[in-house]
Amino acid sequence: MHGIELYISEHVAAAWVALIISFAILAKCADLFVENSVALARRFGIPKLVVGIVLVSLATTAPELAVSMTAALKGNPEMALGNAIGSVICDDGLALPAAGLFAAVPILLMPRVLKTSGAFLVAIEILTFAFVLPDATLSRGEGMVLVSLFLLYMIFLFWASRRGFFTPPTPDIVEKEKKKEFSIPATTVLFIISLGGIILASEFIVTSAKTIALSFKIPESVIALTMVAFGTSIPEVATCITAARKGHGALAVGNILGADILNICWVAGASSIANDLTIGKREMYFMFPSMFTIVGAMLIALCWGCSLTKRKAAFIFSLYLIYLVASFIVFPPQ
Repeated sequence: MHGIELYISEHVAAAWVALIISFAILAKCADLFVENSVALARRFGIPKLVVGIVLVSLATTAPELAVSMTAALKGNPEMALGNAIGSVICDDGLALPAAGLFAAVPILLMPRVLKTSGAFLVAIEILTFAFVLPDATLSRGEGMVLVSLFLLYMIFLFWASRRGFFTPPTPDIVEKEKKKEFSIPATTVLFIISLGGIILASEFIVTSAKTIALSFKIPESVIALTMVAFGTSIPEVATCITAARKGHGALAVGNILGADILNICWVAGASSIANDLTIGKREMYFMFPSMFTIVGAMLIALCWGCSLTKRKAAFIFSLYLIYLVASFIVFPPQ
């Protein structure tokens, strides 16, 4: 495998081919990972909230974690942090609007879920920016704080569900899995294979993206913010579109809010524990304001009437398009 990676790192055409193939493998493996994670959770009696909000969100962000962790361990901190922040932007600016645009009717949301998750999301975004601002670095200690907050978030969700604070949208997922009647050994094998596929595909994505970035003289963080973030967000995009078309739009919105929190606390936090994540000042002052703008617009739109309409979705998506154009204006190919 090392020989293949070396070949990709030296040939731009091979890097493009490897990147496209890796994204396809990543999407399929992530889909299998989600299905078998839910199946295992149900068979071992894990609470429904953990299955629906925590576990499914954790599974759909597995590509982001694998790519960012691999990038951090390989000494590409800008790609690691850029992918985490870029995935939040892509989830909110592309995946969430896709749910609103494909839904037959406006998506109605539970105020309690929206307010608690939204408030926590804003708080950790500001905290992460405060960590990175002084020295453009997310250190190991700061990463530990973010991971700890993620664990506290899971504990809160478990506590809240046990007390009926809100009802997670998990029955549809559970019922679908019941019809398949997977055996535990078969489910476990598929779980391990799909996870291995995610990790392997991530290796090639990091190598390919770095080669492409160098060939165009584009900063790795910009490639991570746009191309890599889109590729690793494919599971969220696919989940949102499918859920919306089947009339389960609220599930899609809940999954995106959970994925946002996981991308910051888990993906960025765990990657920085593996290796300090340092980024350029210019990249930092571009990615964080972009995230604040799109996430802020998304939360305001959702809180206004506790719903997601096609008009709101189109507005959020337009901000994402502006962000993509701006990224190539601020960091033009040389």
